[in-house]
Amino acid sequence: MTRRIALAVMSLVTVLLVITVVPLGLSLADHERASFRESTVGADRALAAAAEEHLSDHGSVASLRRMLARGTEPGACAAVFDAAAHEVASTPCPQQNAAQFAETREQWAAMARGVLAHAETVTRTQDDRLAVAVPIGDGSSPVGVSVLSRSAGPTNDRIAEMWARLAGVGAGGLAAGALLAVVLARWVGRPLRSVDSAAHELGEGRLDVRAEGGRGPVEVRRLASTFNTMAARMETLIHGHRAVIADVSHQLRTPLTALRLRLDMLATETPGDEETAAELAAAQQEITRLSRLVDGLLAVARAENAVPRPVAVRVDEVVEDRLAAWMPVAQERQVRLTARCRPGLTARLGAGDLEQVLDNLLANALDAVGEGATVRIEGRARQGRVLLTVADDGPGMSAADQEAAFRRFSSPKASGTGLGLAIVHRLLTANGGSVRLEDTPGGGVTVVMELPLA
Repeated sequence: MTRRIALAVMSLVTVLLVITVVPLGLSLADHERASFRESTVGADRALAAAAEEHLSDHGSVASLRRMLARGTEPGACAAVFDAAAHEVASTPCPQQNAAQFAETREQWAAMARGVLAHAETVTRTQDDRLAVAVPIGDGSSPVGVSVLSRSAGPTNDRIAEMWARLAGVGAGGLAAGALLAVVLARWVGRPLRSVDSAAHELGEGRLDVRAEGGRGPVEVRRLASTFNTMAARMETLIHGHRAVIADVSHQLRTPLTALRLRLDMLATETPGDEETAAELAAAQQEITRLSRLVDGLLAVARAENAVPRPVAVRVDEVVEDRLAAWMPVAQERQVRLTARCRPGLTARLGAGDLEQVLDNLLANALDAVGEGATVRIEGRARQGRVLLTVADDGPGMSAADQEAAFRRFSSPKASGTGLGLAIVHRLLTANGGSVRLEDTPGGGVTVVMELPLA
């Protein structure tokens, strides 16, 4: 954002400089050229007035040539023509040889004929010189023509110097605009970067992080203040939920444990009554199921209220560890449990989350399949993500059951709590991953998980 603000301000300053400096330079250059033309015409008319006296008095050519030499400035040359466009006197042009000067005199003669024909001033620019021909005498029948040629070099030099000064002014304005753009971009961008960094750290699990306020525009300061208020309320809410979870855990586990002990004591005190013993055993099973349900609810609540701090997790090592932990259960149920994971495969998610995900999935899979079935775990990298699957060849699930599987209490089995896949979904989505169910080729269910690749 800082770069975009700086570029926008620089572009605006550049456009303003172009639309102001360039027209000003063109106007000044035109003014210089017009002033040079007018001064040349004025000087030539002064020569024409002086030449008229010589032509009227029939003065000598030498005196006329001396007058031309005195009346022209250094670097200029002039000539006087009579009413028949014949050259009367002339002064040579500097930096011209005889051939060049002869060509120049022919051009002057052509200009003199034009002036005599129309009784109007004629100007011509050639070879960086301005030649002006004015009629001598009054009225529509001039008695001669005065031609003055001056070099435009000094005028062009002044124009070039003017453009150089304007370029310097433009460069200075551009530098000032660049400095202003950088200062403005930093003034706006620094507090925004602070808010962005704080938001990133809050997403990583640092609930006590706050954005720096008191700098930048009013809108940015208001944004930082709003973010800090949101972060404080989120921290209070999550801490409150954690406290509630701890209280519920304590309040529910204690009476359930006491109730289980009372049922155990009753079972030992009535060993001969088979009907009572059966009722007590059924009650104990319900207590055990209720305990599992409470544990599942607490696990879902913890997962929903936890803000994970992602770290690099070796997926292959976690898979190998959970495979070893669940292998005795699989062998007891005569289920084949296998795993194939690319060595060194690493994901980025909260510490312990992958273990909890695999435990829930393996527990569900071992409960769903029968003797002789197979449960397979596979892991690989694909398109910048970690693809982890847990597949079984059990009875499978219908499309409706698959769609509702990640909601609470959606288990079609009476003995299940319906919370395992809900916990899996919450843990994976909180870490920036995803999970879905697919049919296993040949029968069964495949859980497909995508995790951020570290």
